[in-house]
Amino acid sequence: MVWAVLALIILVAAVLRWTGLDWDGYYHLHPDERYIHWVATTIEWPEDWTTAFSPAKSTFNPYYWPPNAESEGIVVEQDQPRKFAYGHFPLYLGVTATKMAGWLGETAVSDIFPADWFFTTDILNTADMVEFRHLAAVTRAVTGLVDLGTIIFVFLLGRRLFRAAVGLLAAAFLTLNVMHIQLAHFFIVDPFLTFFTVVALYLLVKEEGRRQEAGKWSTVWFMGAAVFVGLAVGAKFSAVLLFLPLALTAWLVFEDRWITWWVTAVLIAFLAFFITNPFAVLDWSCDVITPAMTMGPVIIPRLNWASCYLDNISTQSVMVNGGGDIPFTRQYEGTIPYLYYLEMQLKWGMGPLLGVLGFAGFGWGIWQVAKRLKIKDWRFWHWKDQQSSIFNPSTSSGQVFQSLILLSWMVPFFLVTGSFYVKFMRYLQPLTPFLMLYGAAMVLSWQRVWLRRLVWGGVLLGTAVYALSFVAIYQSDHPWITASQWLYDHVPQGSLILSEQWDDALPISMAYNGEVRLREEYTNQELTWLTGTDERDSEAKLAANLALLAEADYVTLVTNRVYGVAPRLPESYPLSGQYHQLLFDGTLGYELVWVNGSYPHLGSFFYRPDTFGWPGLTPPEGVARYLAESMPGLNGGRVDESFVVYDQPLTLIFKNTGRLTAEEMGVMFE
Repeated sequence: MVWAVLALIILVAAVLRWTGLDWDGYYHLHPDERYIHWVATTIEWPEDWTTAFSPAKSTFNPYYWPPNAESEGIVVEQDQPRKFAYGHFPLYLGVTATKMAGWLGETAVSDIFPADWFFTTDILNTADMVEFRHLAAVTRAVTGLVDLGTIIFVFLLGRRLFRAAVGLLAAAFLTLNVMHIQLAHFFIVDPFLTFFTVVALYLLVKEEGRRQEAGKWSTVWFMGAAVFVGLAVGAKFSAVLLFLPLALTAWLVFEDRWITWWVTAVLIAFLAFFITNPFAVLDWSCDVITPAMTMGPVIIPRLNWASCYLDNISTQSVMVNGGGDIPFTRQYEGTIPYLYYLEMQLKWGMGPLLGVLGFAGFGWGIWQVAKRLKIKDWRFWHWKDQQSSIFNPSTSSGQVFQSLILLSWMVPFFLVTGSFYVKFMRYLQPLTPFLMLYGAAMVLSWQRVWLRRLVWGGVLLGTAVYALSFVAIYQSDHPWITASQWLYDHVPQGSLILSEQWDDALPISMAYNGEVRLREEYTNQELTWLTGTDERDSEAKLAANLALLAEADYVTLVTNRVYGVAPRLPESYPLSGQYHQLLFDGTLGYELVWVNGSYPHLGSFFYRPDTFGWPGLTPPEGVARYLAESMPGLNGGRVDESFVVYDQPLTLIFKNTGRLTAEEMGVMFE
């Protein structure tokens, strides 16, 4: 019965994750995914193995554009360094899966399936897509498959730590988790990191449990966990915190010899990291400068570490901590650490019911462990003498120290990640499976049967409604596609169309009405409202943008990346922050001529974010009317830009009907 229920859960999860994998028509509207796929087109099986691991010649190296690289349909740079801030292994896995699927599509295997199936046309590529587009189809399917693996291991972890019912309920919660559903539609590294993390911690819990059950230790699961720790760190450096539960498990299992075994595990983790991310170790062609420092009488000279891996890690570290003055991270100015994550998860990532239950379960799990340990003094090594079940033994087989292993990951990860200046919602994904686990365990520990059923049933039902409404966005055309079609139909070739910096320019190049239409049919230029803050938000910057506005025929706003930030930060953008409200009011001579969005919905009832309220803007009358008439429903308030920018952006097109001069527009700015 348990396995039948799990199979049903996995089936539901697969439908939710594999619905609408062609959500953007494979036009690569997610910039991170676009870059990964661009790099992936140059990853090839080497013809000459003598250069296979030479950084500047290898076709395996993500940090360097190999000589003579090319791919049909796109421009590929050659023989140059490149930035790549992601793990090698997901990249290699995606490339391998794509090439295998293409090979199968050229064999008789493709004849087994109906010719018009998505699996046949897109995965096996009988539609004969170029590699860049085929990568999108296959790798998104692989990401969904990896997330299914996460669900399975959450079940196994719940069954091991508590009981089968907890595992099933946790798996069901994770199945309906909207953030997981969304991220499974992109080929990015976070789902891979999450999977490796869950597997590593499951193996550590299993190792500690074996010690309890058999009265002796075994290294099998422990060393397996070390391998997955290495894979996780290779996917994303934030997984380095997994060395904490690895050390704790070594101490619990191997006692006096724990340091030896932990060091051995670290070496195994490094070996797994090296095998799957070879050029993180081999490529030393980048500049990573540590400036000279004086520390008392000691002078530390200027150093160049040269590692391309360290270069990428240091760049990402500066970014997430608010350094570098990066425009697309300014949305987090003024957000409160930890609380902002909670707000976004409760509103959007998990939904209110599942979010409250998950974080309440997190707190409950910490309390249960602290209470059951019954610490009598501060000496940590005495805790092992006080082992006891988290629950009443008659209702659960979970053990305190197994739960402590999980918490030794969860608590540090939340404390570190929650403190970041940059708070992209996906950063919290490696924590969410364990929130689902403890939420399920908390509910099923309650004594009143009716209350348990009411809560978990209500959470499942409410979250299922949200999940189904969210998947609906993948069953309609992306707003940038419909906006591009409108531009091709209504705007004369050669017209000047302005986009905003850090946004994609419209129209996108696409097949439309039986012919290939190109962005280059139009002149595109960027408005630079986000560049230059404080004194650099100057009259000169304003004049340059107004000159473009005076000359342009159309302006596109394809995300809230700019208008959600500049008006909200008047001290940083005293001039630029005024622009969007003037545009919306029609004061600058531009008229709204097209609007479209795609938000979670069931039928005609929508759950939509408010992208105008937080920056204090009044939307154009046409937008307000569109939202009220075409998207009636519940307004969820402010939203993290990264949650809506890729797959559900509100898209606006304005036409220059007033034809004001730059000087006439300039007097509107105070």
